[in-house]
Amino acid sequence: MRDLIVAGGGPVGLAAALHAARAGLDVSVREPRQGPIDKACGEGLMPGALAELDALSVHPAGHRLDGIRYLDGSGARAEAAFRVGPGRGVRRTTLHAALSEPLADTGVKIDDRAVRSVRDEGDHLLVDGEATRYLVAADGLHSPVRRLLGLEVAAGRRRRFGLRCHVEQAPWTPFVEVHWSSGAEAYVTPVAGDLIGVALLTDAGTSFEDALEGFPVLRERLTGPRSKVMGAGPLRQRARRRVVGRVLLVGDAAGYVDALTGEGIAIGLAQARAAVGCVVAETPARYEEKARRIGRRHELLTHALLMATARQPVRRRLVATAARAPWVFSAAVNQLARPIEVPA
Repeated sequence: MRDLIVAGGGPVGLAAALHAARAGLDVSVREPRQGPIDKACGEGLMPGALAELDALSVHPAGHRLDGIRYLDGSGARAEAAFRVGPGRGVRRTTLHAALSEPLADTGVKIDDRAVRSVRDEGDHLLVDGEATRYLVAADGLHSPVRRLLGLEVAAGRRRRFGLRCHVEQAPWTPFVEVHWSSGAEAYVTPVAGDLIGVALLTDAGTSFEDALEGFPVLRERLTGPRSKVMGAGPLRQRARRRVVGRVLLVGDAAGYVDALTGEGIAIGLAQARAAVGCVVAETPARYEEKARRIGRRHELLTHALLMATARQPVRRRLVATAARAPWVFSAAVNQLARPIEVPA
């Protein structure tokens, strides 16, 4: 009988499998897509995410990130440097390859099929008929495992989507720039010496080009050739629970608020580490509380920012207010940037 099956071969699933293999577990990964896997995301790794990767001895190539800068169309600007050390802009395909290589060295195989059935047999699971003691679901925003187990929760009325492309030009700053308009945010992330990622967060039904019209200064600055646009969403996803018997949900599969604060990878990697720790200790039920505590500060800040910026008067004044209170802006940024502690 296998010790663990990981559903999902993105960065969080690969990290979970790598933690498991290094802990001596017999693990396999189910992933129907061929790697390296791309995704519409901002591609900025916060210092906390780099700390999780460092613990795995995984060091993806990318572009140094020194902090976060907010801008709006009025010329207002607020910025905060990371106090705990730099982050890194890393293309999602580069991150996937950097995790895939050490996992392959452990002998763990990627099974190119999705999980289609899960049956609880008490002391083990049958995953598509294969016996395993545990299943970690890291199969993304629209997790098939979450749906199979009846853990989906209806999202709210507001439907936000992410759209991303790459622009071939030299970055003009080592900061992640967040440009604010009346109905969208644009994240500009250096990912190489000659490449930047531009990710737009916007409401349903808006194209990349239409959303970019709301950022005339940024639009004029984007002079290089662009890649095709990728999309993801709706972003808000919820799960009734993160643990059901011997199944543990991690990363986006465990629920997702919004990409607004850019901490998703850091949280997913920390949850992967916590989930595998609970599998090794044979205490799966403890993961529920650990996962909640790992994501608590991120969820509180993201919910607060989403609620505030849904109101146009607040949204229009957000950057100017942050510029007038730089110590508050810096404290918020560095709360999100610090390494994530996994509860014992």
